[in-house]
Amino acid sequence: MQQHFYELADYLTGQLRGDEIYLASFSGEESDFVRFNNSAIRQAGSVVQADVTLDLIRGSRHAEASTTLSGDAATDRHRLDSALTDLRARLEHVSDDPHLLYATEINNTEQRGDDRLPDREAAVSAILEAGKGRDLVGIYAQGGIFNAFANSLGQRNWFSTYTFHVDWCFYHSKDKAVKSSYADFEWDDDKFERRVAGAVEQLSILAGTPKTIEPGCYRVYLAPAAVSELLETLAWGGFGLKAHRTKNTSLLKMVEGDARLHPSVTIAENTRDGLAPNFQSAGFVRPDRVILIQNGEYANCLVSSRSAKEYGAKPNGADEGEYPESLDMAAGDLPADEILEQLGTGVFINQLWYLNYSDRPACRITGMTRFATFWVENGRIAAPLNVMRFDETIYRVLGENLIGLTREREFIPSAETYGARSTESCRGPGALVGEFEFTL
Repeated sequence: MQQHFYELADYLTGQLRGDEIYLASFSGEESDFVRFNNSAIRQAGSVVQADVTLDLIRGSRHAEASTTLSGDAATDRHRLDSALTDLRARLEHVSDDPHLLYATEINNTEQRGDDRLPDREAAVSAILEAGKGRDLVGIYAQGGIFNAFANSLGQRNWFSTYTFHVDWCFYHSKDKAVKSSYADFEWDDDKFERRVAGAVEQLSILAGTPKTIEPGCYRVYLAPAAVSELLETLAWGGFGLKAHRTKNTSLLKMVEGDARLHPSVTIAENTRDGLAPNFQSAGFVRPDRVILIQNGEYANCLVSSRSAKEYGAKPNGADEGEYPESLDMAAGDLPADEILEQLGTGVFINQLWYLNYSDRPACRITGMTRFATFWVENGRIAAPLNVMRFDETIYRVLGENLIGLTREREFIPSAETYGARSTESCRGPGALVGEFEFTL
């Protein structure tokens, strides 16, 4: 794919007229998918796809179009010729863009991932074995993901990664299930079997009589997947420069007031250790790491090229949405294998669901517990809990009421496959919280 895209980029350069400049972003994948239901394969297939988004620039005017690539040189050149013709016509009718900014210094990069993916049949066999005698539902996906950038100034960037993920549930009944995932670059039977064993243990607890607790504040443990859900909601408009300057950020009290998180909380955009490419659609290269919150204090924003031009800032590789793609939260010092003892009596939450802001300026988030949530008494799981709704502020959960974070962290890549496999990820610890408010 790399050579084909670079040849098309060279061809595009030769088709430009006058002072025209182009930016081209490429995305592609070669992926295998297997869907499971009731511990059986229900759908299996492979996807090979690639597309390019072309931004044609003339002065301060620009227009953008996307086209699917076939892999055949003649066919794809024809498609790009058609796109150029269309974009030239559109440029006659668009206004100057005052916030247009793109990289003019050539910064070539190449990042090639190692293909250590497992044999697909072996991985699927292991998943089917885990589902024997149980109702397993989920998806397995593996393969290569490719991203690239080119412009008529001569810049070339390439990124490839080879990953797999299996995202599954052991279903018990009604709303009771244990959700688990396993993702990596290389399959490890021991790691997968430990995940399965933990899920099976929780599944047996779900067979007990569920408990309902009254609304109120409880001591809780949020597993890494639950913390990830909170961080991803926080990332929705929380870290972008534009959101900060327009005062739409959910971290407004932290930026302009005296609100702080717990000193143990450090959150970063960690491109170096994530799955996302280290460049963006305007040609700017991302730094390895951008610290967003350091020791509970606001540190930096994610800055796209458009926001940089609008507000006179320096871009740091964020795309237009200014949403982190490789979230990373630092570990704490609580041993994960002592969490039940540390929790004592309270609620053990594996996942959160349907999160949204109930009060954005206050950074207040509402959502539901789902799947395996347990009532713990004296350091032992006593019963499964019925679904509860919570309503809490990040300043309480990761601030004044945070007791500690686990030493162990979990790497959670996105299982999103809508349109294409996602390269977003989150790495973070579990969190022990002294008071967590359930409203229903």
